[in-house]
Amino acid sequence: MVEDKGYRVLAVDDDLEMCKLLSDFLTGEGFSVLTIGSSLEAAKIIKKEEFDVIITDLKMEGLKGLDLLEEVKKIAPLTPVVIITAFGTIESAIQAMKLGAYDYITKPFQMDELVLTVKKSLENRLLKKEVMRLKKEIESRYQFHNLVGKSYPMQSIYGLIERISNTSSNVLLTGESGTGKELVAKAIHYNGCRKEGPFIAVNCAAIPETLIESELFGYKKGAFTDAKADKKGLISKAHEGTLFLDEITEMPYTLQAKLLRVIEDKEVRPLGGTSSYSIDVRIISASNRDIKFLIQEGRFREDLFYRLKVIDIELPPLRQRREDIPLLIQHFIKKINNDLKKKISGVSEEALKIILNYSWPGNVRELENVMERAITLSQQEIILPEDLPTLMIQGADGNLIEKALGEKYTMDQLEKEYIRRVLIEVGGNKTRAAEILSLDRKTLYRKLQEL
Repeated sequence: MVEDKGYRVLAVDDDLEMCKLLSDFLTGEGFSVLTIGSSLEAAKIIKKEEFDVIITDLKMEGLKGLDLLEEVKKIAPLTPVVIITAFGTIESAIQAMKLGAYDYITKPFQMDELVLTVKKSLENRLLKKEVMRLKKEIESRYQFHNLVGKSYPMQSIYGLIERISNTSSNVLLTGESGTGKELVAKAIHYNGCRKEGPFIAVNCAAIPETLIESELFGYKKGAFTDAKADKKGLISKAHEGTLFLDEITEMPYTLQAKLLRVIEDKEVRPLGGTSSYSIDVRIISASNRDIKFLIQEGRFREDLFYRLKVIDIELPPLRQRREDIPLLIQHFIKKINNDLKKKISGVSEEALKIILNYSWPGNVRELENVMERAITLSQQEIILPEDLPTLMIQGADGNLIEKALGEKYTMDQLEKEYIRRVLIEVGGNKTRAAEILSLDRKTLYRKLQEL
């Protein structure tokens, strides 16, 4: 229940005794009450002043209660309206609720009942306002112009996002791991015509093959042993919004045909179901793999590929837009300072030189992790070379290519050294190393055994 904070209530009734009774009782409950005996005057007031709850009689001279309700919903749609009347009928109650009334109370009523209704309607208003605030916060967080970078490749991507956001065409995002594909997907969604709908993200590599079909399509009760009740699939949950399929190339081949059918027919059928349901979904998919090579190998459907890449965006690796690194550094310093309650002001010239010369195999995600580590460890107001990972500040081993050329490495030696350095960088975390190397864990374990 809401606490007493002097919330404003407007009571409208051409019965002046009722107005006084409402005013006395609600004031005694801690509300700030304004009573008006004319519905026409009330219509003028609500255009100038904000109220937390409005109580109005149904039958009055001038504007009727339902007419006033319609005015309120146009001017202040979040303000709950409680209708009171001595001439209650089922028809008028239904009409009031259809027009957006919070509740409908017939006279005579207990004042305690009215107070409880007012307090519940106020809770509803406060909840709606909080939802709107959070929604705006999420939208501003993913505004496409908040993608950091002034380089030509990034400026081109910004322009493309702006042009396609208000369409419903499917989009395929490609690029190395850590380049920000999900952030771009969210920017497209939250800046477009579907921003009021849901954004459902699915990592196709993170869901076991045995579960991904039921997760995406849902199922009917009894479809399999553990199906105790109907379950809505993620595709259906994305209705009128965006479905983001990350690592789309990890989707099982047999399931690719079902996804193709959803795209072509705009319908989805849950497992065990006999009927299909219409679906309105924009699909944004992403991959860090060479999809055309996978098509040649028979591991990805060519017809699905062309359905997914109506519009394709390739995100550049960080090493190809080094001029953005100083901007990204400042962006991450501001963000991480706020998260960790630190006061780092910048990066020393020596540290910046090391950062700019590094190859960034993990791209922007790796840069963010390095900055978080440096800010956490730093004992100064600026980040120094000693705050950076050992791999980045190694002198003699700094440039792997130059070392490989100087010492005449074989391809096996070069691969072994690169994998070793990545493992050092991620502290032996094989899952993270496999992500940076664009390998699955099984392939990485096999290479480690071979090397």
